[in-house]
Amino acid sequence: MVTPVSSVQDGEAYAYLLKALAPEHSPETTLDTKDPNERAKLVLEQAAKLDCKRYLTPKDITEGSANLNLAFVAQIFQHRNGLTSDTKQVTLTQTATPDDVLVSREERAFRMWINSLGVESYVNNVFEDVRNGWVLLEVLDKVSPGSVNWKLATKPPIKLPFRKLENCNQVVKIGKQLKFSLVNLAGNDIVQGNKKLIVALLWQLMRFNILQLLNKLRFHSQGGSQGKEISDADILDWANSKVKASGRTSRMESFKDKSLSNGLFFLELLSTVQPRVVNWKVVTKGETDEDKKLNATYIISVARKIGCSVFLLPEDIVEVNQKMILTLTASIMYWSLQNQHQSQSEMPEQSEPSSMASDAASDIASEDGASTTAPSELDEVNSLSDSVSNLTTDDATSNAPSTENGNGVAGS
Repeated sequence: MVTPVSSVQDGEAYAYLLKALAPEHSPETTLDTKDPNERAKLVLEQAAKLDCKRYLTPKDITEGSANLNLAFVAQIFQHRNGLTSDTKQVTLTQTATPDDVLVSREERAFRMWINSLGVESYVNNVFEDVRNGWVLLEVLDKVSPGSVNWKLATKPPIKLPFRKLENCNQVVKIGKQLKFSLVNLAGNDIVQGNKKLIVALLWQLMRFNILQLLNKLRFHSQGGSQGKEISDADILDWANSKVKASGRTSRMESFKDKSLSNGLFFLELLSTVQPRVVNWKVVTKGETDEDKKLNATYIISVARKIGCSVFLLPEDIVEVNQKMILTLTASIMYWSLQNQHQSQSEMPEQSEPSSMASDAASDIASEDGASTTAPSELDEVNSLSDSVSNLTTDDATSNAPSTENGNGVAGS
């Protein structure tokens, strides 16, 4: 059809349309008829068999009444549009690969994390918004204050492409200074929006931030003494020791342990760090996919309720997304130790000067209240340095993402 009016005046277009949609009501005589008025009459008779209301007469068709013809077409579409429940619906999820779906979920997690840092820029789409390098420089300045040379950076809007490249090159340079694995990443990869390489960079930034927060908390918990930095393995050991101390037998062998998909380990961990927070009446056995998702959704709800920063989705728990499982465990650990330290700082002076306790409490005070820390819990915090190892990714113990599986920047 060229225009709604000029193309329907002879009724031929309607005849072809009805023949395609309702062949049982469309005899060949309609198209064979030479008289436009007669053809229009036959078209209306066929439409009536489809329960279409009579908005127009044959004359309205031949004279090209725009509004009446539009109403007539709408009636035909309403009663016979050629779409059925059996028609195969092709959705974005169906056409996307599993990797595409995972990247989409990770983009959401990174977006939420970046926006939670309090950077000046607001991120709507990670892969688009980081391409000029400015947002990444803001993130780096948050997780590693003083690392960015702002004199060499260009703030948006950036019209000249080489200015974007300069920003991104500085991002890569700082990342290498922080000992990120950026073997195959160049500034131009960020400018071009290479999703795989951007995800690898963001994951290392997020992990660096998590471990940094835990190290800072431990530093204050130990009265300012500097020990070895906390590693992925220490987070794993902490979670297992907490659950074991509660008398339960659950254990995670690594952050990619498939048994974690039922969610029971994390519910037990949350119940340990905050007694009575878990309503076990609503917890399922996690034997079916539906039950696993219910548990996973409840885990996120409980974690947020007590004050943990959570950026993952239920699917990340059910599918045991190694990266997101690490962030969840670390978030629970940080909340637990933070509240233990706050409680200790509020206790009467014991072995530490009250000024130190006050300074530490003001630096990392939590919004959530906590019960008085038992001596055994304080010992656990203070002895953390005895069990920590260097900041490495030993797959045999922590199973943290490696260069090949996502921690570092993998090849193309």
